Amino acid sequence: MPRLSSWNALGLSLFPGIASAASLFYAPPPPEENTPTFSGEAELGYTQLTGNTDSQTLLGKSRLTWLTSRYWTHTLRSEVRHVTRDGDTSAEQYLISGRERYDFDGPHYLFGFARWEKDRFSGYDQQFTAIGGYGRHVIDRESHRLSLEAGPGYRHDRIEDEENNNLGVVYSALDYQWTLSDSSYVRQEMSVEATDANTTSRSVSSLTARLNSRLSLRLSHEIKHNSNPPETADANTDQTTNATLLYTW
Repeated sequence: MPRLSSWNALGLSLFPGIASAASLFYAPPPPEENTPTFSGEAELGYTQLTGNTDSQTLLGKSRLTWLTSRYWTHTLRSEVRHVTRDGDTSAEQYLISGRERYDFDGPHYLFGFARWEKDRFSGYDQQFTAIGGYGRHVIDRESHRLSLEAGPGYRHDRIEDEENNNLGVVYSALDYQWTLSDSSYVRQEMSVEATDANTTSRSVSSLTARLNSRLSLRLSHEIKHNSNPPETADANTDQTTNATLLYTW
């Protein structure tokens, strides 16, 4: 009988005091009084299967956040995903993003972000998006927190073997967090970017449980859907499920 072995995903995270303020895409809450001026996060996942199925999955994420006053928050992040199956690459994605946020006194803030992404099997050679707008904290309680944001933007699509597209974007997003206990919480993030050509929807659902003062376990499920991708795209929807160990200091 062929031997089957696996190496489960391992994640590393370093984001003291502001973990909840560095949302993946969407509407993070304002920094707290004890938030450090500079902080960062790094996450690495790797899975290998051998035997009846040979596959390798590499996931890497990083984020840097710094505060220049009680009003300004700046964030840089990057992501890479690479999947091979039986020696053939089945997924290859790269993303770099920068985000600016200005908090007013009260539940209001302004935001702006720019994002570059490249997905080998999406039908696009690469995409660049810039969006700005207004956000508001609708619910800010001990157990429940909900933020909404919306605004206009611009997207440049470089499509394989076709003319490039320059599109206006209408953007909306939400970020909801339900704190279950002092050591665990559930989070749901969603965004929609609508253009004349198509609509791109993103969703990230996660459960995070603290194991001790430095380690946490996170289970997450990500969905990205394009209503009308280029003809060369492999599928309209990408889904990723992760089990990640986070280390914080």
